[in-house]
Amino acid sequence: MKRRDTLVRYTAPERINHWVTAFCFLLVAVSGLGFFFPSFNWLMYILGTPQLARILHPFIGVAMFASFIIMFFHYWRHNLPNREDIVWAKNIRKIVTNKDVGDIGRYNLGQKFIFWSAILLLALLLISGIIIWRPWFAPAFSIPVVRFGLMLHSFAGVGLIIIIMIHIYAALWVKGSVTAMVEGWVTRPWAKKHHPRWYRETQEKAQKPTD
Repeated sequence: MKRRDTLVRYTAPERINHWVTAFCFLLVAVSGLGFFFPSFNWLMYILGTPQLARILHPFIGVAMFASFIIMFFHYWRHNLPNREDIVWAKNIRKIVTNKDVGDIGRYNLGQKFIFWSAILLLALLLISGIIIWRPWFAPAFSIPVVRFGLMLHSFAGVGLIIIIMIHIYAALWVKGSVTAMVEGWVTRPWAKKHHPRWYRETQEKAQKPTD
């Protein structure tokens, strides 16, 4: 692939940040399932031993939240709703058949939904995680609050796993998306087809004279 036929979708720091978040998510999701379902207790061994998993799980969770916050401040503007999202939603049947509709910017409505759902669920996980974090913070809360925090943490965790599964499926479904996050580039035809407005914006930016 010639360089002039490609566009940079994600820089190296962006990709590293993404994969650090993904790796942390894998560790906390698998160990968390081990805590939640007795039949999955063996999953806790991903962090060494069940005892070590209980110690490391919250620390890795905080690292995942911090990593995602970096992504949040970098991408939130691109994920704000606009009129083209309405066009995208009204033509969801065409989208399902792998047809692209609307003048989409850097992200479509589906990607925006995943982004905002993830940040909401991560915020709930952080708050509830602090409430149930023994021995550091849990003693400061009453037993009913800790129980509610445990329930909230569990549901938010399952919700985030579902959201990430949808994210992975969508990335595999749209050919070229995985390459963008692994190698950082996409082809110009891919950009024109899936994100035409983002393609025009990158072209206009490239054509602006530099000082």
